[in-house]
Parts: sequence; C-alpha cells; structure tokens
Amino acid sequence: MAREIIILECTEARKEKKNPSRYMSTRNKKTKQEKVEKLKYNPSLRRHTLHKEIKG
Repeated sequence: MAREIIILECTEARKEKKNPSRYMSTRNKKTKQEKVEKLKYNPSLRRHTLHKEIKG
C-alpha cells in the first residue's frame, strides 16, 4: 500500500507547559517523502497551531 498512517503532534503546547494535542492522518509515501506539517486545532490552547509528524 502506498498510504501510511502518521501521528501529528502540536509544537507549541510543550513550550507553554500544556498537554500537546495529537491527530492521526495518512500520507502517500510515494509522493511525499518529507515530514507532514498541518495547522490543526489544539483544545488546551484554544487555537489553531502547527502540528508536525512524529511517527511514520
């Protein structure tokens, strides 16, 4: 299969001593070899923050 499951974690929550939010997503590993970054909602910070891939 070309798609793999990845985990996205908030980058700003740890700096503010709060729980980081995590989301699961997929990516096509044939077309996207670099790590995924998306703007997602963090409920503990109550705003949209940058989430980066931590596992592949």
